[in-house]
Amino acid sequence: MDLSRQLKNAISSGTLLFGQNQTVANCVSGKARMVILAANCPPDFISDIKSRHPDVPLHQVQMVNRELGAACAKPFAVSSICVVDAGDSDLLTLRPNVE
Repeated sequence: MDLSRQLKNAISSGTLLFGQNQTVANCVSGKARMVILAANCPPDFISDIKSRHPDVPLHQVQMVNRELGAACAKPFAVSSICVVDAGDSDLLTLRPNVE
C-alpha cells in the first residue's frame, strides 16, 4: 500500500485530524476509528492511548514525524493522525501493529 497516496486520498475525501491533542480528544469522544503514529512518536503518548483506549487500533508507520507531515502535505511535523472517516482511502485496512 502506498501510504502517502492513501493519506492524500483520505484528506481529500474523508476526515483526518492531526496532532496528539486532537487524537486524544477524538479517542475520548469515540469518533476515532484508527490512529496512525509516526516512528518517533513519544512512547509515553503511545502507551497512554493504548491503555486508555484499547478499542482504537494503533498503526505505527516507518516515517518520522517530519516525513509524515510531508506525506500529508502539511508544512509541519505530524506525530499522530486520527482517522475519523477514511473516505475513499484504504487506511482502515492497515493492521494494528502497536503491542
